[in-house]
Amino acid sequence: METLIVHPENKKQLAALKSFMKAFKISFEEGKSVYNPEFVAKVQEGLKQIERGETRVVNIDDL
Repeated sequence: METLIVHPENKKQLAALKSFMKAFKISFEEGKSVYNPEFVAKVQEGLKQIERGETRVVNIDDL
């Protein structure tokens, strides 16, 4: 069978998913992210900046 990894956006979604899986007797494991939440937030903000085109090109010779 397949494994699914879900990313609920808040505690309400998390509780709903847990209730659903328990009701249908679907086994699941809980785990915390191994990454610092502040670091994850910075990476996500950087990805948003890339999507908005807020980037700068640096020539390798200028390094």
